[in-house]
Amino acid sequence: MVDGSLTYRSNDLDDGPPLAVFEYHSGRSGEHVRAFLRDWRSHLMVDDYGGYKALFALGVTELGCMAHARRKFFDLFKANQNPTSFEALRRIAELYAIEAEARECTTEQRQHARRDAQTKLTEFKQWLDDTRLRTADGSALAKALDYSLKRWPALNRYADTGHLPIDNNPVENIIRPIAIGKKNWLFAGSERAGKRAAVIQTLFATAKLNGLDPAVWLKDTLEKLPTWPNSRLDELLPIKQRS
Repeated sequence: MVDGSLTYRSNDLDDGPPLAVFEYHSGRSGEHVRAFLRDWRSHLMVDDYGGYKALFALGVTELGCMAHARRKFFDLFKANQNPTSFEALRRIAELYAIEAEARECTTEQRQHARRDAQTKLTEFKQWLDDTRLRTADGSALAKALDYSLKRWPALNRYADTGHLPIDNNPVENIIRPIAIGKKNWLFAGSERAGKRAAVIQTLFATAKLNGLDPAVWLKDTLEKLPTWPNSRLDELLPIKQRS
């Protein structure tokens, strides 16, 4: 999420073309996500924003982002070279090493490879518990530990499968240009303009994910639109199936 806007990204480990969807909203509310997803019920990776919690009571399965958990320890280590946070980073690095080795594997092969991750996650959880008992409440380290412990079932869930992602970095990557440049378009003019901008960002981001040059795709699409039949508009979408 960037301010009041929502970003959805398909899972790269699933079959099908990669997709991105941007939604503009004037405020941040879990109601917007529920309205978008409607009756959809599967795995959803989110941050720890409380507005999403109602989704999980409705049957959506929560996934936690390991990169978010890692960032808590990374910021702490960067600030004061804390040796305990370094140990957490080392353990998380082992999980990512398994993911790197299994990146080009099939779903079944990746699930098999993640058996090692399950063992390391069990050991990591024990380390988190033991370390938290020795850590003073209210400290920066306690907050980093509590973030992972509070979200542990969601953080751990990916390792039971071969198709769920370990983190939400694909979404972070597509919203980074918007987050960096948002001051340049701070005032879109109206909510209608904001919604239109979200549609444009959706098309351009999806084009990039599918290996297309957004400018080339847009020029080609605009040239075809005047004579293109409405019944075949889906064929103009910037996804891999496009001929």
